[in-house]
Amino acid sequence: MIVVEPIGWIRAERREPDDDFWGGAECRIELADRYGADALQGIEEFSHAEILFLFHHVEERSVVRGARHPRNNPEWPRVGIFAQRAKNRPNRIGSTIVRILRRDGRALVVAELDAVDGTPVLDIKPVIKEFLPKDEVRQPNWCSELMKQYWVRTVRTAAP
Repeated sequence: MIVVEPIGWIRAERREPDDDFWGGAECRIELADRYGADALQGIEEFSHAEILFLFHHVEERSVVRGARHPRNNPEWPRVGIFAQRAKNRPNRIGSTIVRILRRDGRALVVAELDAVDGTPVLDIKPVIKEFLPKDEVRQPNWCSELMKQYWVRTVRTAAP
């Protein structure tokens, strides 16, 4: 058995894991009590970080272990869960590259993290260009179609 403990939690406006409109979203990653502010020392010198987190809203009965249509859209091909980035993954691990806005004591403020308030953070890694792909990134057309609205910025209004 592998045991992984969160290194912190997301503090964000969004409470529901919607499929789209994550553009411009800002949030704080607050470190767990066992980490001091020095655990983030130097992170602000990087423009981006990769955040590994747990899709904690996904229930065991929703986990996909085979193939399915992405977002259950029959117009897109059935592909294996490891050929898509869906949240209903066997280990429920999410990964997103975010823009670092600033460090605030034991918190890291970032933009474009597609995780909701209360999400457990498993790790923070600075993005180092030598770890990025050396070749052109290619993907099937359905991915581009799926992502059309994903990073679109929305204006949130208060409920009347």
